[in-house]
Amino acid sequence: MPTAEEFNARGVGRLPGLLGLVVTRVADRELRIEMRLEPHHRAPNGYLHAGAIVTLADTATGYGCVAHLPEGASGFTTIELKSNHLGTALDGTIECVASAAHLGRTTQVWDAVVTHRESGRTLALFRCTQMVLYPKAPG
Repeated sequence: MPTAEEFNARGVGRLPGLLGLVVTRVADRELRIEMRLEPHHRAPNGYLHAGAIVTLADTATGYGCVAHLPEGASGFTTIELKSNHLGTALDGTIECVASAAHLGRTTQVWDAVVTHRESGRTLALFRCTQMVLYPKAPG
């Protein structure tokens, strides 16, 4: 299973790294990630951009999937995601806990909860379904 440090290194120079996402824990059926809020995470209306929350949760569930791929799998692709936004934050840190709801051979389903660390408020509920990929057979 990849470590938090390995996932953080993967994100350098890519969207997770550019947004400041930091994986803090990789465990059995769970992955935790956080993002310190900065002005560039806001939409033009001044509020936290919904895409920043979705990217945090999508990264958590995607990394969770990678950490739990079945033997022989080569990767995954997202086939569905859903996000319910319940609140916002302008400063501090938002945290995401992704947990596996289903770890199958061909699909995985992950749930994630995004909270504001300082207030404890739930900001979003997220669900992601991934299709597990395998190398193509020769011929």
